[in-house]
This record gives sequence, structure tokens and C-alpha cells, in this order.
Amino acid sequence: MPRFAANLGFLFPEHAFLDRFEAARRAGFGAVEFAAPYGYSTSEIAARLADHRLACVLINLPMGDRAKGDYGIACRPGREREFRESVARGIEYAHALGVPQVNCIAGVALPGEDRERLREILVTNLGFAAREFKAAGLGLLVEPLNDIDVPGFLVPRAHDVVAVLDAVGADNAALQFDIYHNAMMEEDVDALLGELAPRIRHVQFADAPGRGEPATGRLDFASLFARVDGIGYGGWVSAEYRPTRPTAATLSWLAEFDQGMTGIVQTDR
Repeated sequence: MPRFAANLGFLFPEHAFLDRFEAARRAGFGAVEFAAPYGYSTSEIAARLADHRLACVLINLPMGDRAKGDYGIACRPGREREFRESVARGIEYAHALGVPQVNCIAGVALPGEDRERLREILVTNLGFAAREFKAAGLGLLVEPLNDIDVPGFLVPRAHDVVAVLDAVGADNAALQFDIYHNAMMEEDVDALLGELAPRIRHVQFADAPGRGEPATGRLDFASLFARVDGIGYGGWVSAEYRPTRPTAATLSWLAEFDQGMTGIVQTDR
């Protein structure tokens, strides 16, 4: 079965962010990820990673101002300079934290906007990011987000992202495959994993609908995790769900499926 990482933006919300590293290690995780490290210094986060012997496998580029409606800025007109600055900041954090690849959230199309024009901006910006990342020894990921949870998201399906990646044409740019977002778009996740296997460089999951832990929705994770193994994917599979109870009480799936656990899984069963 896969190697599992914990997304600390979602898991262990009962702890302050910097305390979630210890909680993840205590639960048995050997790796973590988080979308937005930028509110903390690299030294603070690096110390938590070192203290708890955790690898950091993914961060996101800065995504703009959520309070003002931003959900990524890579496709937004007039913000190209801001995007380039965000690439430099992402590289800084990735190097300081030992992160091998960074995810880019494309952004939304507002009502009435020309989506094809936004797609052109996205391709141009991703081309810049891919070049900068390659020089920095990093991989670039692009993730589709379902447009039910994120209305207007420019690339809501995996095939939308693949088409953009084809237009970018960079060998260090690849697909981030989130089982939850694909399921919410009513995709056949099992078939999509097989079809897009050569393009996938990172996998995340939550049950659907609801975005809770496994067994709170309709997805068959025993089958899906076996499928991830079956396509030859060797990277991390990150739990990015909203726990319906204290996180430790939602981790029975980890004890069941993780064959390479690095600690004792503490659950409240």
C-alpha cells in the first residue's frame, strides 16, 4: 500500500499549526505537507520538521488573498508580477524546508470573463514557473479543484490541467491528482488513475462527498489505494481531509492501509 503523508492544513486542527508536526509524528506519519507556510518563518518550520524527523513533501505557491476572493492567482490578469514574486518566495521556502515539488493553484474565472484569455495567462505563468523551478531543482505541480466547492475554478477537471500542461511543455511540470476533487466532478477515479498515471506526481485524498476521512462518504479506499499501487506510483499519498472528530480518532485507515508506518498509530476507537 502507499506511503501516507499528513496535510497539516487539514489534519490535527485541534492543535496550533506548529504543534501539528509533533501530533503527526506521534500518529505514525513520516511525512507532512501544507499549502500555506508563509505565515511562519522557514526556521520555525524547519525546526519542527527536524525535531520530529518528518519530511516535507509539498507546499503550494502563495495563493493570493482569500479574504478578497482569491483562490490562486496564476490565471488572473494584471497580476503577473505578483505571480513571479510568488514563484521566488515558493522557491525560497522549498529549499529551506527540503521540499522537492511545489503546487500551483490556478485561480478562478469571474462571471463574464474570457476563460480562454485566462487560460493563456495561466500557460504563460506556468511556463515561467517551470523554468524557474527547473533551475532551482524543483518540480512544479498543477491541481484541478472541483467547481462545486470552488465556483468558477478555471481548471476543475484533471483533463483540463493535462491540456494546460501540454501547452506549457515542461518536463518538470506534472499533475497533482486529488481523489476528492475528481470524485466531486463525478469522474471515474479508478479509470482516471490508470489513464493519467504517467502524468501524476502527487496524490491526495479525502472521502466524497463531505471531504471527511475514509468511511464518511461513498469512496472505496481499499480499492483506490490498491489502484494507486497498481499504476506504479511511488510517491507520497497525502491525507487532506477535514476530520469529523479529533484527528487521532479518524486514523483507523492508517493502521489498516499503511504498510510502512513509522510509529504507533494512536486512535480512539
